[in-house]
Amino acid sequence: MASKLVFEIMQEADGDFTAEALGESIFTQADTWDELKANVREAVQAFYFDSVPPASIRLRQ
Repeated sequence: MASKLVFEIMQEADGDFTAEALGESIFTQADTWDELKANVREAVQAFYFDSVPPASIRLRQ
């Protein structure tokens, strides 16, 4: 189990955001920063549905 999961954040030309986990196959996107944070939490929860999730999640631009 990883203690920290880091997401690489990119802002697209149209203003939307994408987030991709480093070292895991987790990807999400959103129209706003607040929506992206919520989507990341949801994606992590879904990815680790049958195991213990990381203790912390970091978003890195």
